[in-house]
Amino acid sequence: MHPNDPIIVKNRHTGATEVEQVYGENWLKRIYGNPLGSIALHAVVKRAFFSQLYGFAMDQPSSRKRIEPFVQKYGLNIAEFANPDLKSYTNFNEFFYRKLKPSARPIDNRENIAVLPADGRHLGFQNVATTQGVFAKGQRLDISTLVGDCELGQRYAQGSLVCSRLCPVDYHRFHFPVSGIPQAPVPLSGSLYSVNPLALRRNVSYLWRNKRQRVSINTPSFGLVTLVSIGATNVGSIVETYQPGVAVTKGDEKGYFRFGGSFIATLFEPGRIKIAEDLLEAGETGQELYAHMGSPLGQST
Repeated sequence: MHPNDPIIVKNRHTGATEVEQVYGENWLKRIYGNPLGSIALHAVVKRAFFSQLYGFAMDQPSSRKRIEPFVQKYGLNIAEFANPDLKSYTNFNEFFYRKLKPSARPIDNRENIAVLPADGRHLGFQNVATTQGVFAKGQRLDISTLVGDCELGQRYAQGSLVCSRLCPVDYHRFHFPVSGIPQAPVPLSGSLYSVNPLALRRNVSYLWRNKRQRVSINTPSFGLVTLVSIGATNVGSIVETYQPGVAVTKGDEKGYFRFGGSFIATLFEPGRIKIAEDLLEAGETGQELYAHMGSPLGQST
């Protein structure tokens, strides 16, 4: 696979195979695909001030004019929005992290099922230690660096992982995949590279070189589950909306990303979960699976 090849995604809900419409595709190819772009990437694009400036622009009232063209271009379903009145949003960022109607994302309520934490394009790995490649053949994940803790990383060294990539067109609130007691978030500093496959096919380490936030959840059925929310270029911030130490039910809101593409890694200890077959197939083939928050991630063992 060439890094600039089209991004092909299978849709869990329709069974269709789709070509992703990449937001800013030409820009991504120029920045990540040639030497001159690489200079701009390291000098400007990966740095926090670049994304902060863009985020500031998306907070301005003038950014409202972007909302209706964005909805039309990417075919968003307004009927799912908790607030379908596009003119009522005060800026683009407020629209970007909009809420959906609960009926738009039903939660699989079976007690032994963990659910996907976000809308997005997903890859599943039953044992991260035996993974042959993530986004490109031969690329391995550094779990200890990803979670920002060597001891915690060892707990997941042969555990299970689901990668969830959110595009700018997606619903950008994220939710708890399991019920339990969440710990306080742990911020992990870093740069802000793109998490689009056009970048990750070249270097998957952008995931753990980026700004991240880690939250672990103590659960009765799945052991210690850890979510790492990963920022990316033009992500203004990662906002947590839950209360640490207070019990949550799977599907409860955990937080949201402000403008930009973003990524969530969900980690399980060895022997705690059997990842859903279509997610495992996605991990084996490298062809991501599009699926909604609340649909099955896997079954406890």
